[in-house]
Amino acid sequence: MKAFFQFMLRSTFAASAAVLTALISFFGFEAAMLMSGAYGLLGGGTAYLSAKQITDYRGLKRQGLSRKEYKYIKENLKEAKPKIARLQRSLKSVRSIGQAKENLEILLTVRKIYSNTKKEPRRFYQAESFFYKHLDSLVALTEKYAYLSSQPAKSREMVQSLKETRRTVREMGEMVKKDLHVMLDDDMDTLNFELDVARQSYKQVKKNDRRVLK
Repeated sequence: MKAFFQFMLRSTFAASAAVLTALISFFGFEAAMLMSGAYGLLGGGTAYLSAKQITDYRGLKRQGLSRKEYKYIKENLKEAKPKIARLQRSLKSVRSIGQAKENLEILLTVRKIYSNTKKEPRRFYQAESFFYKHLDSLVALTEKYAYLSSQPAKSREMVQSLKETRRTVREMGEMVKKDLHVMLDDDMDTLNFELDVARQSYKQVKKNDRRVLK
């Protein structure tokens, strides 16, 4: 919603700048109508890009990130997106009902980490292990498991490998959940603090009420 509002604000500003530039070119400098329109488009485009740079800069400042850091985080998110798509395909290929529940939990956790980081880029540093190691390992393991489980005839070695791979996938799923918990630690600390303040305020109100009643 916020992004849409910012886009509309930038678009309105750009449209106003385009109209103003075109009018100044036409009436002030007596440029031809076609040239005035071209100057208007140029002015509007420049105004839109300038407004976007300002809003982006303010957003980065609130996040406590430099442009270099933001660019680096965006590159990691861009690399993670196709990996998550591969993970989804391999997890959905497993048809066991028992494993489907586990797979859904893993996928939801991975998507939550990704969406949290996309929404608040500074959270990337709280989930570096996920982006650098755990996601790659999870994708490789689930693809291996999906391939082995799709084979029509399985040898004893393949069955054993399937069991070991599945156990490791389950362990990696727990590690990814821990990544999410680490990412949300600050939020939980803030929530607990606010709850403590609310409890203390409530106790104080109750004490004051008792004194009034006496």
